[in-house]
Amino acid sequence: MPATNHDALNWREIAQVLAIGVKVQRRRARGRSVKALEKQADRIIARAEARENARRTK
Repeated sequence: MPATNHDALNWREIAQVLAIGVKVQRRRARGRSVKALEKQADRIIARAEARENARRTK
């Protein structure tokens, strides 16, 4: 069940994406690559959107 009516993420996924965002900022500050972390966040968001779209079409 989504956390709000405006997005597809539930509270667990929001927490995961937020934690990944914190890691991204920390790695950017140190000049390291963030590509894998950004990909991971995108996968979480895409999975949530697909789940909610499938639920709406029923």
